[in-house]
Amino acid sequence: MSLSLFRCAPLLLAFALAACDDAPRFTQAEPGEALSGGKTTVLRSDRNAYSMPAANLSRERRLDFAVGNSFFRNPWVIAPSTTTARDGLGPLFNTNACQNCHVRDGRGRPPEPDASNAVGMLVRLSIPDQPYLAEVVERLGVVPEPVYGTQLQDMAIPGVAPEGKVRVTYTTSTVTFKDGHQVELRKPTLQITQLGYGVMHPDTRFSARVAPPMIGLGLLEAIPEADLLANEDPDDRDRNGIRGRANRVWDDAQGKTVIGRFGWKAGQPNVNQQNVHAFAGDMGLTTTLLPHDDCTPTQIDCLAAPNGDGADGEKEVSDNILRLVTFYARNLAVPARRDVGSPAVLAGKNLFFQAGCQGCHTPQFTTAADAAEPELANQVIRPYSDLLLHDMGPGLADERTEFAANGQDWRTPPLWGVGLSETVTGHSQFLHDGRARNLLEAVLWHGGEAQAARDFVLAFDADQRAALLAFLNSL
Repeated sequence: MSLSLFRCAPLLLAFALAACDDAPRFTQAEPGEALSGGKTTVLRSDRNAYSMPAANLSRERRLDFAVGNSFFRNPWVIAPSTTTARDGLGPLFNTNACQNCHVRDGRGRPPEPDASNAVGMLVRLSIPDQPYLAEVVERLGVVPEPVYGTQLQDMAIPGVAPEGKVRVTYTTSTVTFKDGHQVELRKPTLQITQLGYGVMHPDTRFSARVAPPMIGLGLLEAIPEADLLANEDPDDRDRNGIRGRANRVWDDAQGKTVIGRFGWKAGQPNVNQQNVHAFAGDMGLTTTLLPHDDCTPTQIDCLAAPNGDGADGEKEVSDNILRLVTFYARNLAVPARRDVGSPAVLAGKNLFFQAGCQGCHTPQFTTAADAAEPELANQVIRPYSDLLLHDMGPGLADERTEFAANGQDWRTPPLWGVGLSETVTGHSQFLHDGRARNLLEAVLWHGGEAQAARDFVLAFDADQRAALLAFLNSL
């Protein structure tokens, strides 16, 4: 299928739903469509559907996957400890194990209003860019809040004060479909209390981020850069209202700017660096790439606290442990789709394309021959994402820049596996801050470049809404 068929302009709102002439018509499932991750796809649809190794991973390489899983799943401890392979937690941190946020390798959720901490969701911090800090912005993407850094850590080891506590409250509004059906949307408000190190900068910008699902990361990393850049259209040359662009971010290992792929604003370039920054920010663990604890100069107790670095200079997360965790993260498989040929799913797929959703949620890529892991190479994958930044309008804005992303920009999140999210994690909360309580709410929060597609959906009747959700839940 040509790329032109994947880009039905969503601005044709004056026409009936069936009038989007460029949209393909699906009367049956496409060949191989159920295998979203190509030959890596696993045939699981239970609560462990996100936690399986790539189906084509050999028995020998599954041992490395299992060891990486153990370091991802089990808790780290405070140094010094007899558990030298897992010590060094903190001094400041958000959680003591990766799995606490990525429940069964799935997405996190915002805290309940009376929760004592925000495990599963973190809060990014920054202040407006300063010209004299251009080198800092080039390398970090933001100017850190002077006292609290780039991320609020709400937990700490004994003798060190946590940075603060996070509470979330909501205001609600109602959206009405053309047929009168109403949906209540909720918008979060963050409250940061019990600050441990004094007041924050008056211009501090906050952004709540729930942990994204872990599936298919290695496949996304393996999409050729040229294929991602081919979908860029910052000047809207095709006049469809969609202006995707890649984020340009700092690669710590290469020491240069490259395109971003991971994180809610595509702020990280590859799986390994994503893991390194998560170890540092979320758990206070050092690595060769980030060799210092996440303490700012004014956090004296944090700087003075013991760490788990080895006497030989080995960091808290050794190079070998990092290798194994990265191998694990790269090879977490995408589950197969369900009911791809059912009439309801096909009807919903047609509506998805007629609305123009595929303009950002690109259905298909082929991974590179030189992928980081051979099992991930030359795979036809269906992530339903372009990994590009898009202006999603003021409703979703956090007003926080990150490298080339502005305050209304978000990376298109992959949709593969989304229909199994509640089965895996026990909840159905979506978007970067978990505000949407189901997929329909998530659709209705779309604005900016997706406003026309959202308005197209608002003309759906009950059967059409059900069909669209059937398609999304099949992914």
